[in-house]
Amino acid sequence: MLFVFIALWTVASIVWLSDPGSAVNRRLGALAFSGGAGALAALLDLSWLPYAIEQGAGQSVQLLLYRLQAFSSVFSYYFVPYFFLLFAISYRSIRLKRGLALSLPWILLIPIVLCTLFTPPYNTMHPITFTIVVWWAVPYIAAGAYLVLSKRVPPAAMARTHWMVCFAVLPPVLFAMAMNYILPSLGMLRMWVYNTWIVGLGTLVFVLGLFTYGFMGIRILIDRKRYDSTLRAVTSGTAMLNHAIKNDAGKLRLFGEKMKRYAIQTEQEELLADVEAVLSASRHMEEMVARVHKRTEDLTLRPERADLAEAVEEALRALEPSLGAVELQVFMKRGWLCSFDRAQTAEAVTNIAMNAIEAMNRQGKLTVALTETKRELILEIADTGPGMDRTLRMNAFDPFYTTKRTGHNFGLGLPYALHVMRKHKGTLHMRSKKGEGTTFYLSFPKLALQAEYEHTRTEERMR
Repeated sequence: MLFVFIALWTVASIVWLSDPGSAVNRRLGALAFSGGAGALAALLDLSWLPYAIEQGAGQSVQLLLYRLQAFSSVFSYYFVPYFFLLFAISYRSIRLKRGLALSLPWILLIPIVLCTLFTPPYNTMHPITFTIVVWWAVPYIAAGAYLVLSKRVPPAAMARTHWMVCFAVLPPVLFAMAMNYILPSLGMLRMWVYNTWIVGLGTLVFVLGLFTYGFMGIRILIDRKRYDSTLRAVTSGTAMLNHAIKNDAGKLRLFGEKMKRYAIQTEQEELLADVEAVLSASRHMEEMVARVHKRTEDLTLRPERADLAEAVEEALRALEPSLGAVELQVFMKRGWLCSFDRAQTAEAVTNIAMNAIEAMNRQGKLTVALTETKRELILEIADTGPGMDRTLRMNAFDPFYTTKRTGHNFGLGLPYALHVMRKHKGTLHMRSKKGEGTTFYLSFPKLALQAEYEHTRTEERMR
């Protein structure tokens, strides 16, 4: 039980600290904490309290440990179903009216309050009245499991994280439903001792999720922190470099123009050519550093009210001269008026699309589609290129990481697109496999963009 206690409270801490503002994370952390409280009660019952008695601890210490055991046990039995159902409601993204959303957690507490007031108090063999608690605990867990499994997650990249959550959370909770409520209500007590292995399995899936596809956005958060620190270093570095080169380039231009006038006056053609080369090199240095700095500096959004589909189509039309033999297929549903930075969004789409065109060597198929879910507008950009192996996928969003060897590519296209999406409170996901192409999912939250659907302007366009 020591492993279960440490594992569950560690999971609770990670989930809470990763995004304390998220209701989903808060409730999932509370669920793990409640399960850990049950493991703490078992440790007190089986190990710590007997050890304290064996060591001759005073009555006050023994009483304190016993009360802690009783509280932890009852808290776990009552609140595992409660927090699991609340987590499922948040995870399923069920829209509730404000009054119901505020009152629902209190309504769901009613069975717990009634059981606390009107059932016999705790004892080591019957910590709760199983024959009564089972009638509300099992429905809570069953309803929560249904809500989690019925969550609609369209893009494959997000579906992987969803199934990570399902495999990490549902087996331990459903197993506990049988061992902690159903079987004890039938007279088979202390079945909780068998929970250790299934909790270990859930913890293993959780850890794997952290290092693969992510778990409740935690891997994304880790990546974001690494990305933020890298971008801050790059931004400050390029700002200083830009400033220094501007000063030195200004001196080069000043003296270069002076030497140029002298070369013209004295008709020294060879010197004039050398001076022109120096001036051109100084301008090129300034331009390169300015381009890098522009891509890494903090973005200031200038939102305007526009049709998201129209803005994307406009960006794609500008790419037509670069398509070559690429077949462009566009599936756009017009009518979604949103408040967003049209220029920055178009640039992000252009960066991703150009990466796809170049990856396919300007031959293949590029598909761009705009779909919707209950809460998001999802722009999907898919190519039939060579795809990426695991190393490329893991480093694709790192500033200055590039496999291209052209002098004008700095590896800032995808970091810039990610930066733009984050500024819009959205996300950028990627799915890629070697030999199977690459797909990017730009997810815009409807609420953040104040998206409204205009039926009168709606049309389905396919090109």
